[in-house]
Amino acid sequence: MIFIPFISVIILLRIGELILAKRNEKWLLQNGAVEYGKNHYPFIVAVHSLFFVSVIIEYLTQQTPSFSLLILLFYFVLLAFKVWIIASLGKFWNTKIYRIQNFPLIKKGPYKYFKHPNYIVVIAEIAAIPLIFHLYYTAVIFSLLNAIMLTVRIKEENVALQIPI
Repeated sequence: MIFIPFISVIILLRIGELILAKRNEKWLLQNGAVEYGKNHYPFIVAVHSLFFVSVIIEYLTQQTPSFSLLILLFYFVLLAFKVWIIASLGKFWNTKIYRIQNFPLIKKGPYKYFKHPNYIVVIAEIAAIPLIFHLYYTAVIFSLLNAIMLTVRIKEENVALQIPI
């Protein structure tokens, strides 16, 4: 079935994102970046880790596993959008919130049109990944948990970026 290769690739992509974030973090810190939102970051890591556990468990407990080609194609569009976001931010992209004072905010790519485009992708991914395989419990529960986390995170990021809340 498509599930095992798909979820394996998604997990490997997440690991790659964490490696990229760590590399960017070194550069940011070398250039005087200050981290914001340290207190909520472990909760974000926990929610995203448990999300994958939930996807796998719910899939394994399904009576008749199936998948939606339409949502899978939508997910590939999300990946392209995410690549655009990461490329637009370059060394400033991270899973944590960093700010280097006196560096102008990025206003290219999707940041020309949206205040927080990365979170649009995160919201859509948290729903789309389980919905590809009709995993409704995971989609609903983790969309709600993600909404709670993003409420905290976006407020913290707006403070860091000195954007009015």
